[in-house]
Amino acid sequence: MSAESQPHLRTFMGWPPAGPVWGPYTGAVREDVAAVARVIAEYEPVVLLAGPGDAGAARKACGGGVEIAEVPVDDLWLRDSGPVFVTGPDGTAAGIDFGFNGWGGKQEHPRDGLVARRVLETFGVPRIQAPIIAEGGSLETDGEGTLLVTESSLVNDNRNPGRSRNGIEQALEDRLGARKVIWLEGVRGEDVTDCHVDALARFAAPGTVLLSTPPPGARPDVWTRVYEQARTTLETATDARGRALEIVGLPEPDPSELGVRGEDFLGSYVNYYVANGAVILPRFGDRRADDRAASLLRDLHPGHDVRAVPIPALAEGGGGIHCATQQQPAA
Repeated sequence: MSAESQPHLRTFMGWPPAGPVWGPYTGAVREDVAAVARVIAEYEPVVLLAGPGDAGAARKACGGGVEIAEVPVDDLWLRDSGPVFVTGPDGTAAGIDFGFNGWGGKQEHPRDGLVARRVLETFGVPRIQAPIIAEGGSLETDGEGTLLVTESSLVNDNRNPGRSRNGIEQALEDRLGARKVIWLEGVRGEDVTDCHVDALARFAAPGTVLLSTPPPGARPDVWTRVYEQARTTLETATDARGRALEIVGLPEPDPSELGVRGEDFLGSYVNYYVANGAVILPRFGDRRADDRAASLLRDLHPGHDVRAVPIPALAEGGGGIHCATQQQPAA
């Protein structure tokens, strides 16, 4: 599994259909998806999956710069439902199907459970069935053999009943080429993902981890404890090459600057996406925090444009730009 910062062949995204998942917010979330897709398409090909009845609306919203593939989806979270791409020692690409099950059966996603298979069939990529259930948002790699994961989302009976952490770790090493798995504790049941790592900690580069942190003045709660535990683990961890990790904190926006937000709102700048030559990050509306995040990511990803995109509906749905994208590495 290569680092996200390595060159991509394309980015996959999903077009949310009308129905009970987004209900009256479908129009707003489609606007966010289209905005993100159009920006990424300035840097690399984007393929947007849409059901046959939705392809026309998706094409109209995204314009000619985005390819529409008629693959039915239940929702837009391609990071989790789509395949995780890997490259073999001979340079051959394959896609891992981690058997998406609606984040441990919390939601019904019959079409999304088939997305990985259908994407790989459509684009002629060999498919490998994983022996465990996971989502792409639960897997973060430096591309040099180190994998960051949360125990809460993987060692969980709603995905892998009866499986030990050691057994799951072995499956990850076998399928993703990891030589070192760093386990963060996370937290179960506080969000639909059981605390995916891609909203908590990301590799900005090998040896450098960007850690989401509470905004200044945040009161202690379950999430501040998650961040503290993650920092404690990362401070003593080494990567696959034996290096200590440099930890860079990235504060979340101040809730008082954002107006009324729902309980599922995800205010994590760490949930950004690295495209070919660009970093696509969310803009939440706290001007100071938005500018600080853009400046930090510009420093950590030299040579990349930094493009901030407002995603109010996506964030209210508990996800972000990284959750909505899945990259296929270039061969």
